[in-house]
Amino acid sequence: MRKKFLPYGFHWIDNADIKEVIDVLKSDWIIMGSKVKEFEHAICKYVGCKHGVAVNSGTSALDIAVGSLGIKRGEIITTPFTFVATVNSILFNGLKPILVDIKHDTYNINPDEIKKKITKNTKAIIYVDFAGQPCDIKEIKEIAEKHNLYLIEDAAHALGAEYCDKKVGAFADITIFSFHPVKHITTGEGGMCVTNDEEFAQRMQNLRNHGIDTGAMERFGSGAFWAYEIKLLGRNYRMTDFQAALGLSQLKKLERFIKRRQEFATLYNEKLKNLLSITTPYVSPNVKHAWHLYTILLEKKVDRNKFITKMRTKNIGVTVHYPPVYSFSYYRENFNFRPRDFPVTEDISNRIVTLPIFPKMHDEDVEDVVSAIEESIGD
Repeated sequence: MRKKFLPYGFHWIDNADIKEVIDVLKSDWIIMGSKVKEFEHAICKYVGCKHGVAVNSGTSALDIAVGSLGIKRGEIITTPFTFVATVNSILFNGLKPILVDIKHDTYNINPDEIKKKITKNTKAIIYVDFAGQPCDIKEIKEIAEKHNLYLIEDAAHALGAEYCDKKVGAFADITIFSFHPVKHITTGEGGMCVTNDEEFAQRMQNLRNHGIDTGAMERFGSGAFWAYEIKLLGRNYRMTDFQAALGLSQLKKLERFIKRRQEFATLYNEKLKNLLSITTPYVSPNVKHAWHLYTILLEKKVDRNKFITKMRTKNIGVTVHYPPVYSFSYYRENFNFRPRDFPVTEDISNRIVTLPIFPKMHDEDVEDVVSAIEESIGD
């Protein structure tokens, strides 16, 4: 058995990252200064988008993305197979979430199911790139265009992923990324919205800063005017400059990080292919998977809770992504979501298990995980 616990995800911060943060802490600006703008520009350049709006979390990014659409009432379609922040961003803005089922293979939202749920009240679609695999973006965009709907891509798992040889980030009206410590790069906590629409970008800039229409740097200095206007009801979602400095340093290593994740995924696939009680992940032929998560499906006869307990006693930090949003008491008590309306989500969510995958792992860690699986399945 391993001596040290192996989590499902973990950050990798080196001395170069630390130096960049320290340099900012020694400077005059430590919040919403030039480093934040530099980070926004760098992410936009990487994904091929015009405007970036950095915030203090991926959840905040989702909130201002929905808020910037200016929808006063109506419904937004999304998946139940996601972290609750996706649905909460709809609720935060006084709108109604409409959940639709997922696909058997990718676990992403099913475009055919989206079509069934569109009504005169539908205003937008939020699709989630589960585990780092892009959705069927072409089909979803066609649906949105036909019904004149806004599109938000929740790419919290998918920085660096590609769809039809194009990086995720410029397909939807707005795309959001997360920089939580288990994501591809980290700023501690942090997130960003990217868009090609200047009006959306301006609204999101206001929404992250109490609704104020100018930034602190614009009002600073002997020649600057102090006054500002508040045009929107915003919140304090600002990113610090030392977070942005960490993000800039991490971004330089992103491709290397993704390459290592891909290598681990390939190694898992090879070593698990002959285990009859397990199904390894399916990858669509037209995507580059970013492998934020590596998940397996257990056969129905395997008791997942017992399996996870056995794995954890062997110091392997397996977990579950995700219990469906409708399975939590708040959503059960406040909305009329019925599990039987989501048969694929029910099946997948009851059998899925997330294995450790992060760049700082070693090949030997994969060996440990696989050996623990073989023992736990066989017990």
